[in-house]
Amino acid sequence: MAQLAEQPIANQIASLETELTHQSPQKILERALGLFDNIAISFSGAEDVVLIDMAHRLNKPFKVFSLDTGRLHPETYQFIDRVRKHYSIAIDIMYPDAAQVEALVREKGLFSFYEDGHKECCDIRKVAPLRRKLTTLDAWITGQRQDQNPATRGKVPIVQVDSAFSTEGKQLVKFNPLSYWTSLDVWMYIRSYEVPYNPLHERGFISIGCEPCTRPVLPNQHEREGRWWWEDATKKECGLHSINQNP
Repeated sequence: MAQLAEQPIANQIASLETELTHQSPQKILERALGLFDNIAISFSGAEDVVLIDMAHRLNKPFKVFSLDTGRLHPETYQFIDRVRKHYSIAIDIMYPDAAQVEALVREKGLFSFYEDGHKECCDIRKVAPLRRKLTTLDAWITGQRQDQNPATRGKVPIVQVDSAFSTEGKQLVKFNPLSYWTSLDVWMYIRSYEVPYNPLHERGFISIGCEPCTRPVLPNQHEREGRWWWEDATKKECGLHSINQNP
């Protein structure tokens, strides 16, 4: 199993960032999969399925997981299954703790996030299942792009230590191979290689999350404006990438 050398991890990450900054996403992905056996791609949207397609074409073994919050669009569930069949891969679906969901709904109803913000609901339905998954991994791969939200993702590096999900005695490494790509790059790849995508994109949805918290965007609106539209732009993160908001 190829792993990072035995030296301070900050030095290793800085060296990797320098090495990979001007590499293609395919080369970055290949390097990540070569460095870690216990690594997985986080899958939910268009960027992530591009990474799955790239990994598939590298002809290397790779793992994929996805989060089912229980509030996704029907089209998203169909999309996940279509990707599973298209690439003949297993997708590890992570679910929220039923007791926590039941307690929240019993106390505050189904739509409390419209009144007191999305953090509590996202913590239960997304962050906790993700944390449970990441404790089993040494590294993970995401489809984050810097231009998705300049307020929270404008400085996303190619590779980083994910301090938000690292545990005592084990630092989790996070790769963002599409960091320097744009939405145009993603969709050119999807069209060129006939990659499956969520049909909601054809109805004006760009960034797609849970059904109650996602809506289509208008022409010239930023893609993240359709997420938690009742909140400030600096809060348009669910907690999966909270490291972006850390100083």
